[in-house]
Parts: sequence; structure tokens; C-alpha cells
Amino acid sequence: MRVMLVDDQVLLRTGFRMVLAAQPDMEVVAEAGDGAEAVETLHTTAVDVVLMDVRMPRMDGVEATSRICARPDPPKVLILTTFDLDAYAFSGLKAGASGFLLKDVPPAELLGAIRSVHSGDAVVAPSTTRRLLDRFSPMLPSPGKQPRQKELERLTDREREVMLLVARGLSNGEIAARLVLSEATVKTHVGRILTKLGLRDRVQVVVLAYESGLVRAGGGAVS
Repeated sequence: MRVMLVDDQVLLRTGFRMVLAAQPDMEVVAEAGDGAEAVETLHTTAVDVVLMDVRMPRMDGVEATSRICARPDPPKVLILTTFDLDAYAFSGLKAGASGFLLKDVPPAELLGAIRSVHSGDAVVAPSTTRRLLDRFSPMLPSPGKQPRQKELERLTDREREVMLLVARGLSNGEIAARLVLSEATVKTHVGRILTKLGLRDRVQVVVLAYESGLVRAGGGAVS
């Protein structure tokens, strides 16, 4: 898989590049010192996964993530942050990132995260995403705006029920037990939810549930 490193700290990029270069299935094909350079690089370089810092000059990682994820068939983006539950990580998830990592993540976790997002999974546990949203929910639009209500109406009652449980941080196995379904059936429902709503992963399901007012801060479903 082809990876781009985006960070204004050269030493940090060097460290990440050394870790990735030792992997037979990974290649660092580009580096950028800020978000603007990253966006520009993607015009000429094919990339599968972007490791994106957030606090950078010229264009920060959140704006760059938003622009990258708006592209046709965009690469997956992993936000790099210094602090857990950082507002920047929250904004990055809203902008379309598939997850976030702490900068001091152990190499094995970094490599696992890159492989996970490349295969289409999110690397932030839904419960962690929910804690982010609970903390920064004042930044969200008010539920009354319901920006994607028409799309939500396309969901069946069962899909809506599954979506609420995903938004509360339950795994497929936990949802299966709660609804007395097979795990395979739950996985099918989650796939249909992603397709109908045009979402890339479970993290975006959680974000949309908050934005649309389906879930309140604290994880409670709106009746």
C-alpha cells in the first residue's frame, strides 16, 4: 500500500518512514510539511493512506483532510494527534478521517492501523469516538437542523435501530446479542447503512448520529 506522511516535523516523518520502509506491504511514496503541500501532492501521486498531522503552518490537517476526502475515490486519512480526546482529532473525524492515532503510538499499532483503514475499517473504537463527541458536542450543529434527515429516512426501522447501537459504541457482536440476530446479519445491516448514507466507516456513522440529533451527548438515543 502507498502511504503519504504529512507533518511539519522532519524528524517525526523520518521515524515513521523508517518503520514503514521495513514492511514488505508498505511504501512511503510522498511526504509533505503542511496540508497545502499534501493536497497538491495528491494531484500527481497515487496514495492509499495518508498519515496526517493537525497542527501545521499554511494549511492545518483538518482543512487538508476535508479537501482530500472531498476528492473522487480519496485515500484514507489517519489523523495524528499529540493528546487523546483532542479537539483536532474530533474535527478531523468530522472532516472525513477514518480514525486518529497518538503520535507516540507503538510501531505495531501504527502498522495495524494503516492496514485496517486500507482494508476499509476504522481504527478508532466507536466508544472512543463517542467520548470525543460527548466532549466536543457543543461544536456540532443543533439537532433541529438535521442536515441529512432525508437520507436517514431511507433506512428501514431495523437499520435505524442498528445505527443507534453503533452510535452508542456497541460492536457487531454486542449488537447481535442485543437484537437477537446473527453477527453476519448485523454486519449486513451496517454495510447497508454505510451504502445508503454514503458513509465510509463506523466512525462516520457515529458522527452523523450526533449531527442529526439521533444521539445526545452521553450516548443516549433520542426518543
